[in-house]
Amino acid sequence: MNEQIRAREVRLVGPEGEQVGIVPLERALQLAADVDLDLVEVAPMARPPVCKLMDFGKFKYESALKAREARRNQQQTVIKEMKLRPKIDPHDYETKKGHVVRFLKAGDKVKVTIMFRGREQSRPELGFRLLRKLSEEISELGFVESSAKQDGRNMIMVLAPHRNVKAAATERREKSEDGTGSEDEPVAEQPEPVTADQA
Repeated sequence: MNEQIRAREVRLVGPEGEQVGIVPLERALQLAADVDLDLVEVAPMARPPVCKLMDFGKFKYESALKAREARRNQQQTVIKEMKLRPKIDPHDYETKKGHVVRFLKAGDKVKVTIMFRGREQSRPELGFRLLRKLSEEISELGFVESSAKQDGRNMIMVLAPHRNVKAAATERREKSEDGTGSEDEPVAEQPEPVTADQA
């Protein structure tokens, strides 16, 4: 940009995209100064290099806005996993439900797996009952995206956050990225996936 350009002459493009032609570097820098713009090298590998007259600060700002908009429109789907046993202790259940709640509040989907061992495989209703209980207790934050299905020794259900919960999580994330979140407003932590069987 500007004095950092090393070529003796450049192919100059005006601020509106109009072709000025090949001019000496000094002349291009003079033209940029006359209209209070920057001379920016946009195609350094061309012979001669292509330079454009532009407001580089404004260009960077607009590029950052576009990148942010693209991130906002991008579906960032993260699936966390939570493993339970059909005969889980009530305290362990509450702990694991707390993790599920935290994941949903962070805008992530949760794959809940019930692991059956030995004779437990002949009692699938225990797993269905546990998954139904969990889905009812977190219904304010999420919904059952994929109903409980038996898969070998496991039973799997997928929970997804409600749209308003996901939107709030995305907004918190953006504020924390931009550094605009207030100190009074807690930013949701991104928890690590909990996969160990604590039952």
